[in-house]
Amino acid sequence: MQTLRVQKDKRHLECTDGSRFYLIGDTAWELFHRLTLEESAYYLRTRQAQGYNMIQAVVLAELDGLETPSAQGRLPLMKNDAGNWDPTMPDTEGENSYFDHVEAVVSLAEELGLYIGMLPTWGDKFNRIWGKGPEIFTEENAFIYGKWLGETFRHHNNILWILGGDRPLNTEEHHRIVDAMAHGLRAGDGGKFLMTFHPCGAHSSSAFVHGKDWLDFHMMQSGHGYPSPWCFDMMAADYGREDFVPVMDGEPCYEDHPINFQPEKGYFDACDVRRAALWNLFGGACGNTYGHHAVWQMRREPETYCPNVWQTALHRPGACWIRLYRDFIRENDLTGFRPVYDIVENNTHDGNYTAGMVSDAKAYLYIPCGIPVRLNGTALPFVPTEALLWEPTDGRYVKNAVQIAEDGLLTFPGRAAGRGMDAVVILS
Repeated sequence: MQTLRVQKDKRHLECTDGSRFYLIGDTAWELFHRLTLEESAYYLRTRQAQGYNMIQAVVLAELDGLETPSAQGRLPLMKNDAGNWDPTMPDTEGENSYFDHVEAVVSLAEELGLYIGMLPTWGDKFNRIWGKGPEIFTEENAFIYGKWLGETFRHHNNILWILGGDRPLNTEEHHRIVDAMAHGLRAGDGGKFLMTFHPCGAHSSSAFVHGKDWLDFHMMQSGHGYPSPWCFDMMAADYGREDFVPVMDGEPCYEDHPINFQPEKGYFDACDVRRAALWNLFGGACGNTYGHHAVWQMRREPETYCPNVWQTALHRPGACWIRLYRDFIRENDLTGFRPVYDIVENNTHDGNYTAGMVSDAKAYLYIPCGIPVRLNGTALPFVPTEALLWEPTDGRYVKNAVQIAEDGLLTFPGRAAGRGMDAVVILS
């Protein structure tokens, strides 16, 4: 398995042999903490078969990861003489330690060709603005912990480091802790693995760590609020920076997550999953991460706020759709294309926003509700004469399904429009 690097264009990622690579992630924050090795194998094999290539997981987990033992009955850290959990004292004693289990999961993922987006810690361990914590990190022990992790997992090829953990950096101390951990990881792995930062909701890492010497690509969390900043606006802001790096959405709305965290408003569904993933793709992202509200926490009992368990949630419609997303990306090389934000006239910044990418002789449009749109001729460097429809719901390419009028109006004769009728149009 090859390690990853940033392409020379600073827009995309690639394997070390130069082949293009688009991160298609899943969110499994509690993977190391809550699953047995047998369960982990079932989870990883399922996601590999569904088309994912990267799994996000946390070492010091969010859900009481310091004090609630793992499924193996182990804790990650020992306490120091002051009685505090100490990140410079990972518990590796005896057989089947917490980190023995992490090693086994990472190794299995590597065998399956899956990268692990590894968060050294959830953010409440250095900024308990919410969550249980406790705060255990200082600048000094963050470097030591990061260096140890880097050395421990350096022999693998399938690691991506993700700093942060859903918390803002509110103080200089927060910045120093994250910087120290990042530099420790670099010292430990010798610069082998790419590094990014997982921010709090409705933010990008660019709000906190843009320009850091350790940052290789940005990560957004377009998140679960409603209304909240649209992912296409967030993507455009990072893509348009003069000193740009690649950018991905590491946490769009999770399938079956309560809208705006309120079950009475309903739950995000497969339509929302597709819409965010395709908006991000045609916004110039280097990757996109799926998430399910029961899977990230490896939920074993359903409730109103989380009406699924992780085993059945693995097969929800949005999760299974990722295979079609993977296939489309393999079949359509967007290298050399650029986002065009006014590709249709009167493009609205709402649920009907049409995302578009163009090259000198080809263009892709994502039309979320399959409604008629009028092309903006000044935004296209060519005059399109042919249109091909890709149906996001089933992955079919359909000829003669899109009509282009002389005035640039795109229509879909005989095809219904509305929620769930999203369409990708390929113009040439």
